[in-house]
Amino acid sequence: MASILDEYEDSLSRSAVLQPGCPSVGIPHSGYVNAQLEKEVPIFTKQRIDFTPSERITSLVVSCNQLCMSLGKDTLLRIDLGKANEPNHVELGRKDDARVHKMFLDHTGCHLLIALSSTEVLYVNRNGQKVRPLARWKGQLVESVGWNKALGTESSTGPILVGTAQGQIFEAELSASEGGLFGPAPDLYFRPLYVLNEEGGPAPVCSLEAERGPDGRGFVIATTRQRLFQFIGRAAEGTEAQGFSGLFAAYADHPPPFREFPSSLGYSELAFYTPKLRSAPRAFAWMMGDGVLYGALDCGRPDSLLSEERVWEYPEGVGPGASPPLAVVLTQFHFLLLLADRVEAVCTLTGQVVLRDHFLEKFGPLKHMVKDSSTGHLWAYTERAVFRYHVQREARDVWRTYLDMNRFDLAKEYCRERPDCLDTVLAREADYCFRQRRYLESARCYALTQSYFEEIALKFLEARQEEALAEFLQRKLASLKPAERTQATLLTTWLTELYLSRLGALQGDPEALNFYRETRERFRAFLSSPRHKEWLFASRASIHELLASHGDTEHMVYFAVIMQDYERVVAYHCQHEAYEEALAVLARHRDPQLFYKFSPILIRHIPRQLVDAWIELGSRLDARQLIPALVNYSQGGEAQQVSQAIRYMEFCVNELGETEQAIHNYLLSLYARGQPASLLAYLEQAGASPHRVHYDLKYALRLCAEHGHHRACVHVYKVLELYEEAVDLALQVDVDLAKQCADLPEEDEELRKKLWLKIARHVVQEEEDVQTAMACLASCPLLKIEDVLPFFPDFVTIDHFKEAICSSLKAYNHHIQELQREMEEATASAQRIRRDLQELRGRYGTVEPQDKCATCDFPLLNRPFYLFLCGHMFHADCLLQAVRPGLPAYKQARLEELQRKLGAAPAPTKGSARAKEAEGGAAAGGPSREQLKADLDELVAAECVYCGELMIRSIDRPFIDPQRYEEEHLSWL
Repeated sequence: MASILDEYEDSLSRSAVLQPGCPSVGIPHSGYVNAQLEKEVPIFTKQRIDFTPSERITSLVVSCNQLCMSLGKDTLLRIDLGKANEPNHVELGRKDDARVHKMFLDHTGCHLLIALSSTEVLYVNRNGQKVRPLARWKGQLVESVGWNKALGTESSTGPILVGTAQGQIFEAELSASEGGLFGPAPDLYFRPLYVLNEEGGPAPVCSLEAERGPDGRGFVIATTRQRLFQFIGRAAEGTEAQGFSGLFAAYADHPPPFREFPSSLGYSELAFYTPKLRSAPRAFAWMMGDGVLYGALDCGRPDSLLSEERVWEYPEGVGPGASPPLAVVLTQFHFLLLLADRVEAVCTLTGQVVLRDHFLEKFGPLKHMVKDSSTGHLWAYTERAVFRYHVQREARDVWRTYLDMNRFDLAKEYCRERPDCLDTVLAREADYCFRQRRYLESARCYALTQSYFEEIALKFLEARQEEALAEFLQRKLASLKPAERTQATLLTTWLTELYLSRLGALQGDPEALNFYRETRERFRAFLSSPRHKEWLFASRASIHELLASHGDTEHMVYFAVIMQDYERVVAYHCQHEAYEEALAVLARHRDPQLFYKFSPILIRHIPRQLVDAWIELGSRLDARQLIPALVNYSQGGEAQQVSQAIRYMEFCVNELGETEQAIHNYLLSLYARGQPASLLAYLEQAGASPHRVHYDLKYALRLCAEHGHHRACVHVYKVLELYEEAVDLALQVDVDLAKQCADLPEEDEELRKKLWLKIARHVVQEEEDVQTAMACLASCPLLKIEDVLPFFPDFVTIDHFKEAICSSLKAYNHHIQELQREMEEATASAQRIRRDLQELRGRYGTVEPQDKCATCDFPLLNRPFYLFLCGHMFHADCLLQAVRPGLPAYKQARLEELQRKLGAAPAPTKGSARAKEAEGGAAAGGPSREQLKADLDELVAAECVYCGELMIRSIDRPFIDPQRYEEEHLSWL
């Protein structure tokens, strides 16, 4: 067989396109230019399948891309549409005259039920070739099947519903597992649940649909010839396997709600639209005798699932007794009605027929039409041909329909990706709201359109709707791009003018107080809006001019604060002599630059409050930049002015720890002028080290001298280490102060003696007080009686110096005795040293033949060796090797030099004249061999390498040299 699903456009078939409403052409509109470059593809496109059946087609079903059709009486053709070249033929194996009544295929495309006219039902699984009869179903003519989308799988159907021609609804479950000869049957169970009745008794169950809503509730819709029944309930948790018995048990005592229509076709058909597979259905269409009942499905409604119901009545010539409809399928916005010779598509939004697609008589009458929910394709067939409808972009022009219905939200939803159409919808909605006098809503919509700005603004002005105009301008302002600065300036200025005019008109009206407050809040919200901040900042100059022209100082300050133009706010307060308000703004926003700028003005009027603000800001302010304001303020000389300046400078020095010299110098000047008592305390607190004080010493000395603060001058002299000048000046003030200065040069005894002599001379010559002079002599141990005697006049008797002379003689006698004792101790020490040397000359050690070197453990007597008093013995070369690493670099160099010279020196020949000459030459031109050996011994054998200081210094040295660690580590592996 040729490829049966190679699709081609039949020359005799026709294509149809759905165009509800106006034609799909570009709508000229300001801001958009539309051009239709390609021919619009029709929504419904019919294609005939290149397939000529060997026998007449009796039934056809499609699901999940699986197509099954029955041919003749005994053949089943299955096609996987993804592999159209591999059709599968299955023989039903029927020898009787039974024909295929209906076929049912589940949503997975795996489970196929074939209902025969002989009240038998066959089951075929997609993965099997065996046709299996369902014994429990025998005797029932199956009219409908409600598949379980929630629990159905490829291997099992889960609990399903089965409707029969006798009006009974059964619950069943099928399994695809195939055992052996005595294996399990596919029908696991088959039990009755309910019977549908019409006025005459039980009626055939024409359609069954079982679904589960998003809230977990289950519902079943079943139809007979004239009625549509609804079964709604919630399954108990954990009882999904029990199926639908609990749902139907709730209606055992009372009938379920139903819709009934008097006319009858003898059958009916129900179609659902589900957006996605396994999701809840959204819409329904029921083909019955009076027409097609269609609407939405609302799973959240407690009483009825059907909502927005409408009936599309059959046109003339269609219906019972004439040309009855054969099938109905439902898409998102249309239902398609199948008649014997044509297909009619009806828009569910408008109820208009948008497609009449006639079929040629050569194909024969149409039999049925089905929809593949997984792909959205529609299939129709006759006994000799199969057709497929493609649905493409069904929602393309739905927005126009919703627009004509004034359902603007839905219209915008379906043209969101088409700016030109969205603009049309918004413009229509804006005009509609304007006509309904909903001006604010109209302004919001106009702001989103590309309509002419001037035209819209004039409409609101003519209607005297300033509030709506302001809303329109605000939204237009928010939609501007950063480059549109001119437009932004105009809009912000216009909006400001509108608000100010409105506020001015309402301000004097006590009855409109609430409205005035509301408008003021909206104006402030506009000024403080983050969306408009950029434009307001760019237009701040013009806005300030507008505010000033209206005399609205309150909002001038408010706007300046929002724009962070605090300089303007502070300047405004200063101009109106509201200095405390100006300081409050400064303190609130804590901008140092503004403090530097306005402090010279504020300190004249509110000095204490300003200094408090400075202190509160602390280190954020640079005190150096505030000095000019303090200088101008303190030049008045009043105590209060100086005290405020001193208070801030003391805070900077004591609390902030300022080290800047200018600050300390200025504080010194303030102390010198206003608080002399604090001057000396400050200087003493600063310390006496010239390198640690933060003020200028020379400036401080000059300042203290100018204002006559002599004690402060003496302190500065002391810091400068000018002790003579300090003593000279201190003698003019206080002798005790001079004495303190004289003791300061502790390391220079000569200078101290000189200073004390100055004090003694002053006391004797200026004060003529012998007793005080003697007291000075006692205070300084450097002075002797003979040093001060020249200062006394000749008439002074010796009685005045008697005690001093006696004290001096006693001191000399004590000193002589100390020297004699030290000489005796030195003589005794020399005798002890001489005795120790004699004892050392006689000490010796014994070396046995078996003694070994402490380092190499070889016999000691084989080579030159060293013997230490501690008992350790070393070969000379071993000791040299052990000592060398612990020596400093310069000693290692000295050691190498001695070894080199010792090696170069000729070995002496005992008793030879040449040796004596060599020794004499060495003595004349350099050190002898014996001297070199002595130097080497002194360097190497000064102490035992194991017991001496060298061993102590090596306590932190690692046992293994770090450079040889890896080598040593590998040797142990």
